[in-house]
Amino acid sequence: MQNATLGGTSAAPFNAWRATLSAASASLIGIGFARFAYTALLPAIIGAHWFAASTAAYLGAANLGGYLAGALGARALARYAPTVTILRAMMLLTAVAFLACAWPLSFLWFFSWRFASGFSGGVLMVLAAPTVLGHVPPSRRGIVSGAIFAGIGLGIAASGTLVPLLLRQGLSQTWIGLGVVSLALSVVGWRGWPSGTPAVAVAPTAHAHRRPASSLTLRALYLEYALNAVVLVPHMIFLVDYVARGLGKGLDAGAHFWVLYGLGAILGPIFAGHLADRIGFGRALRVAYVSQIVAVLLPVLGLGLPGLIVSSLVMGAFTPGIVPLVLGRVNELLVHHPSAQKGAWSTATTSFATLQAGAAYGMSFLFAATRGNYAVLFVVGSAAMTVALVVNLVAARRDGR
Repeated sequence: MQNATLGGTSAAPFNAWRATLSAASASLIGIGFARFAYTALLPAIIGAHWFAASTAAYLGAANLGGYLAGALGARALARYAPTVTILRAMMLLTAVAFLACAWPLSFLWFFSWRFASGFSGGVLMVLAAPTVLGHVPPSRRGIVSGAIFAGIGLGIAASGTLVPLLLRQGLSQTWIGLGVVSLALSVVGWRGWPSGTPAVAVAPTAHAHRRPASSLTLRALYLEYALNAVVLVPHMIFLVDYVARGLGKGLDAGAHFWVLYGLGAILGPIFAGHLADRIGFGRALRVAYVSQIVAVLLPVLGLGLPGLIVSSLVMGAFTPGIVPLVLGRVNELLVHHPSAQKGAWSTATTSFATLQAGAAYGMSFLFAATRGNYAVLFVVGSAAMTVALVVNLVAARRDGR
């Protein structure tokens, strides 16, 4: 990818690859590590008696609560400081949170730092990709967006391979190791962020509808995206624990399935973008919904390890893969109103974060109340995704889409 020079003689040249690397590093640290490394660590935390199983599950949900706060507060923060400064600060905050978690001084201490890492992840999710994509020509935004969100998958896969290796040195050392790696990635992405005001014009997508979207279609999309957050929670928080303790396969086997989940997450955004280019974002979303309805149920259908492998790959693929699909759908529906796209994306992100945090706490409660019944979590996720599909189809029929 060649450098793109911004309009105006005073603007510094924009290095698309370096900017993409910075944003991918941000998604890797803020989401890939900060959220998903905890899933790989959960059995070890319980086994080391740092926290009880039910308490440890709530600590996993703390990160999602922080993510909601970060998604809500990102635009407010941007009013008081340069966006690049905020992005750098959030990457550093995530690294510090990892280091602080090496000492489980109390539930409140650990909860606070898990919340802080979620907050930084929410801010990075809202600000990082738009900061880069605003400087990228429309013809290149697909591949750049895929590369940025693939950073989440890289973080998941890395946590699945790195965490078991670090755990051989001890649980505290594992948290310290993740903090050191996050600091290193912060340094790698420190100077790649673009500066100045984006000068690249927004172009309609290939499958954009000519008729402006109704408010019904957009409201339905917000609800669908929120419900999609629910279906991701069982795998996101409980997959490794389900394999390690629920199936009795042990931590190493759980880590292997987490790597599969991560491999799916690496390929998911690229696959989703390619699919949307071929059939449009609306249809691609329906494919994603149906795929997740089936995939999240596979672990409880008695299909054994093959079913669990497929489930891990598919749910991993759509964990980050749903993001570019919804972002593209927002831009597609508001193609004639580009000034409204950023606000709509912020609303969609907030709705996703709200229900994801609620689902995480709710499923943690349900898990404790049912004395560790994993199956009910997968069923709830599938039911939520089915409702999202129905909402999509009803809204499309009423709006003639």
